[in-house]
Amino acid sequence: MIIDIWKSFRRLPGWVQIWLAFILAPLNMVSLAFLSEPRGMLIAVLAIVVGMMPNFYIMARERGFSRAMAFSHIVGWTPLIWILWTTIRSDSIVGEYQTYLWALLFINVISLAFDYVDAWRWIKGDRAIA
Repeated sequence: MIIDIWKSFRRLPGWVQIWLAFILAPLNMVSLAFLSEPRGMLIAVLAIVVGMMPNFYIMARERGFSRAMAFSHIVGWTPLIWILWTTIRSDSIVGEYQTYLWALLFINVISLAFDYVDAWRWIKGDRAIA
């Protein structure tokens, strides 16, 4: 199964592999470093537990990457965007945490733009595995 998932990942376009492995996943995982900050626990739960972890089940079930993975991002990261925006706008958020929240907001908005398209395509029947 792990070999099948790895092969599926490697069949994704190169820029998607870079995006997932070096930008999107790591940046969301960094939320664990800010658990003690305002809304830090909520941000980590939405970013990782709701937004990313269900995809491990989907990858295992599908034995690879599919557009169905967009749904957990939509469920977790759509409210996360609002929480990030309102948290950033707080006067008490400054420094590294504020910089991180801006980066997470920016990256997850870009991801959601692709995710909504992928979810729509999956609903319309495009259920191929990479």
